[in-house]
Amino acid sequence: MKKAMVFGAGVSGLGAKKLLEHMGYEVILIDDKVGLKSIEGIELLKEVEIFIKSPGVPYNDLVLEAKKNKIKVIDEIELCYQYMIKYGTTTKIIGVTGTNGKTTVTTKITELLQYSGYKASYAGNIGVSLAELLLKGEELDYIVLELSSFQLENLEKFKPYISLVTNLTPDHLARYKDVEEYYDTKFNICKNQTKDEYFIFNLDSEELLKREKLILATKIEVSQDKKGDCYIEGGKMYWRGEEVLEIEKLSLKGKHNLENMLFIVTVGKICGVDNQKIREFLYTTKTLEHRMEEFFDYGKLKFINDSKGTNIESTTFAVEAFKGCILICGGYDKKLDWTPLVELIKNRVDQVYLIGDIADKLESELLKIQYEKDRIHLLRDVKTCLEDIKKRYTQSDEKIVLFSPATSSYDQFKSFEHRGQVFKELVREIFGR
Repeated sequence: MKKAMVFGAGVSGLGAKKLLEHMGYEVILIDDKVGLKSIEGIELLKEVEIFIKSPGVPYNDLVLEAKKNKIKVIDEIELCYQYMIKYGTTTKIIGVTGTNGKTTVTTKITELLQYSGYKASYAGNIGVSLAELLLKGEELDYIVLELSSFQLENLEKFKPYISLVTNLTPDHLARYKDVEEYYDTKFNICKNQTKDEYFIFNLDSEELLKREKLILATKIEVSQDKKGDCYIEGGKMYWRGEEVLEIEKLSLKGKHNLENMLFIVTVGKICGVDNQKIREFLYTTKTLEHRMEEFFDYGKLKFINDSKGTNIESTTFAVEAFKGCILICGGYDKKLDWTPLVELIKNRVDQVYLIGDIADKLESELLKIQYEKDRIHLLRDVKTCLEDIKKRYTQSDEKIVLFSPATSSYDQFKSFEHRGQVFKELVREIFGR
C-alpha cells in the first residue's frame, strides 16, 4: 500500500489524513504533542512517497529531511486541489488572502452566493478543512477559501478561479526572515493563474501595487479613492459606472468594512449576481462573531469582543472606532513593530490591560512614550483583567471595554475563536452576577 506522512494533527492535518486514506494511502500521523514525535518520523521517511505539512508546524529536521530525500512536500490545500483535478470536480475556487479582512470577506462572499441561489461553502483558515468539505461529496458551485500565508507556502498547481489579496501590513515576522518574504508568500495565491482566471486588485494598497507584475490573471481593480472596476464616489459604490448601493445603508460600518465590501461586490459581479441581490444582502447582513462584536452590557459599561484582532492594523481599526475605551490587549510575540499602535493607545485609550507573552514589552513601549504608569495594568491573563475592571467600574460608568489583542493567541489559547469564547464566558460570569 502507498504510504503518506502528515505532520500536524490540527484541523488541516486531520482533514488531509482522511482524504489520503480515502485515496488509498496508509497514513503515518506525526505530531509532537499528541502522536508520534517528529524525531521518530525521520526513521519512517524511507517508506513515504508524499508528505503533508500542516500550516502551523515548523520547518524542523523532519521537514528538512523529507525535502533532502526528495519526497514531495505539500500542504492540505495543494493535496485537495490535485484531488479535485484528478476526479474532475467542476466546483470553482475563490481564494482569499491578505493581512486583514480575510474572514469577513470569505464569510460574506459565501453568504452572498448562497443568498443568490448558488451552492457555496467556505473552508481553509476559517476553521473548516477543505479536505473534510470535499469528502462530504456535495455538488458545489463555489468553494470560498480563506488562506493564510502559511497555507500558501507549499503550492505546486493550485489555481483559484478568482483570487484576491485584501491588503498587506506587517505580520508573522517570527516565521519569515523579513516583511518582504511575508508579502511575497501571500502572492503565491495567484502564481499559477492565467488570463482565464481573475485577480481582484486593491489599488489602495501600496504593497500590492509594488507586486503588480506578479499578477498574470485578468485584473479587476477596486478602490475607495480611485476609479477602478469597482469604486466609491459620492457616498455610493459603483461597478463599471453603474450604481450598485448606497454606503450609508450598509449594515457593516467602518472604513475597513468598506474595503471588504469592494471585494464582496466584485466577486458577486464576476459570478453574475444582480445588484438587487447584492443590496438586499449587504444592507442586512450581520457582523461576525469575534470581530468588533458588542455582546454584553453591564449597565452603561459595554463589552466588545474583537478577538479577531490578531495583528496591529486590525486592532488599530478597533481602537480608532472606540475613543476613550478600556483596552485589553497582548498575546504571542510575533516580533512586530508596535510603535503605531502604542502611539494610538496614548491618544485614544483611557486604560490599558496587558496580557500574554508580549505584556512586559508592551508596558515598556508605553512608558517610553510617557503613557502614565497608573493607566497601565500588567495583569497577564484575561480573568484577572476582568476582575480588576469589576472593582474599578460600576454600572453607571459609561465606558467601553474593548478586547482586541493585536496578536495571535498561541501562548494562552488554541485559536482566536477559543480566545473570544473564553473572554465572553468570563465577562458573563464576572459581570452577570
